[in-house]
Amino acid sequence: MSQTVMIVDDALFMRKILSGILVNMGFTVVAEAASGIETMKNLHRLHPDIIMLDIILPDSNGLDLMESIIQTSPNSKVVICSGIGQEDVMQRAIDQGASGFMSKPFTPEKVLTVLESLRA
Repeated sequence: MSQTVMIVDDALFMRKILSGILVNMGFTVVAEAASGIETMKNLHRLHPDIIMLDIILPDSNGLDLMESIIQTSPNSKVVICSGIGQEDVMQRAIDQGASGFMSKPFTPEKVLTVLESLRA
């Protein structure tokens, strides 16, 4: 059975690109969300294995949202996907419980590397 993934990003084109990469790698994308509210609604129903989470969302900060995600679905691994590649942001994400960090723009190879690191 393939691992399930929820993609959280306010940009539709980013969700579609990432979804295509993940499906081609054998993952099952069970949900996409454009906001924190959508994320939490989906999370209560689905509890995906992996959540690909953008930091900047229209109704919330991804790092703050991550705390709610971890409390609601502690077995889900959160990978922060952000165009903000600042070292302090990456460190804060890891300190708060992120399982990985991926800078935008990303390539299929980068996605694979990050997801393989979750299995280790």
